[in-house]
Amino acid sequence: MNLRLIHEEDIEELVLPGRRLRWLADAERLAPRYLSSCMVRIAPGHKVQPAHSHPNGEELIHIISGSGRILVDGCVGPVRKGTTVLLPQGSIHMLQNTGDEEMKVICFYAPPSNLATYQFHEEVDFPT
Repeated sequence: MNLRLIHEEDIEELVLPGRRLRWLADAERLAPRYLSSCMVRIAPGHKVQPAHSHPNGEELIHIISGSGRILVDGCVGPVRKGTTVLLPQGSIHMLQNTGDEEMKVICFYAPPSNLATYQFHEEVDFPT
């Protein structure tokens, strides 16, 4: 058996609007067959931008630290450390850190995804 092991600090962090992202498991790292995974860090007061969807699959997120809110298809809900959210295929969503500490989130995609498979929705934002 071939051990597939990686540490998040060994992966280059991408700086994207409202977040910093590291692909943990994708075609380049670990090469899983049925899923992909990334770690996202969101600073206080920031939100993942723009809202987006995954037309080819679903996403499951788990909040590791911090607190905030999530928008899914027009519905807003609170999230905090320990919260897990299923984002159904095609659902339009975004995450915002409303707390005073960094929010850290692990995301799982099935089937495997990458930024090229995202569909962006610039017109969607949290209600005021």
